[in-house]
Amino acid sequence: MFGRFRKPPNPDSDYSQADLELRAARDRALAGDWAAARDLTEATGRDWELRGRRLSVLGGAAGQSPHWLDAWEAAVPDDPTVAILRADALMDLAGEARGAASARETSREQFQEFHRLSALAARASQRAVELNPDDPYPWVVRLTSMLADGHRQRDEFLAAMGESVKRDPYNFETHLMAVTFLCEKWYGSHEQMFAAAREPAAAAPVGSSVAMLPLLAHFEYALREYGFDTRAESLAAKASYFRRPEVIREIDACAAKWRGAGEPRLIGRGITLRHWLALANYLAEHDRKGTRALLAQIGPYLGSTATYGYFWMRQTEGFHAVWKWAR
Repeated sequence: MFGRFRKPPNPDSDYSQADLELRAARDRALAGDWAAARDLTEATGRDWELRGRRLSVLGGAAGQSPHWLDAWEAAVPDDPTVAILRADALMDLAGEARGAASARETSREQFQEFHRLSALAARASQRAVELNPDDPYPWVVRLTSMLADGHRQRDEFLAAMGESVKRDPYNFETHLMAVTFLCEKWYGSHEQMFAAAREPAAAAPVGSSVAMLPLLAHFEYALREYGFDTRAESLAAKASYFRRPEVIREIDACAAKWRGAGEPRLIGRGITLRHWLALANYLAEHDRKGTRALLAQIGPYLGSTATYGYFWMRQTEGFHAVWKWAR
């Protein structure tokens, strides 16, 4: 890859990233063939990480263009996958209504719509639980909905998390939401956030995606402590944090455990976690050669990698900066 491209590749921002089966099924569904989405999710089976990622992308598509999901529901009214896609679509719309700005830069009207749509998503997720009680993903959507009112729902959050991990102990999306909910910019503290990341990372089997969650905790910590509102202007201060020896050691340990069962796949959360590791290496000025190899695997698939936005105003800027440094 690096021999062929003298400039960074044009980032592919499709949320499906390297999951080309997902991309094709979603596009067919949007064109009216809802059975393509049904067949894809059925084929995923009980691979909960892959199922969760695919449902998330399909749910986002349904939020923006629901006609195909309407047709699916009309044909199969009690399909549990339809129910969870409804919930996910509402949660996607809620996130869009709130926006990605800090709380002080978010209007009252935005918060009100965020709360309203999140409440609808919570109710829809309960129906999905009833229709498919073995699936952890409806509980993930329920957890996400609680970001709208986490101060009053902390006990409920922990209870819902317990239901999800009962079904899949090291479910990546569940533990990702715990790190998010318990970070300081939402409803917790740095200590609670790091515990939510490190405890499942330490307990999970080798090769598990949750082994990489401490990287997210470090990104969140740097964002909060070294210029939450200034982003790129405080990049040097944030990067200096990542150059601490203890931070580098933890990054390396997480990556070693994640890769310990063989090279992780690209689908599911594989691309996102490669972006996390490449970004952490860049900030730490560590393992340039290994980062080149990661970016060769990533190729152009940026999707939506929110952590680049912790350090640059646009995700593409961060991806290009990491690419140029590695090269």
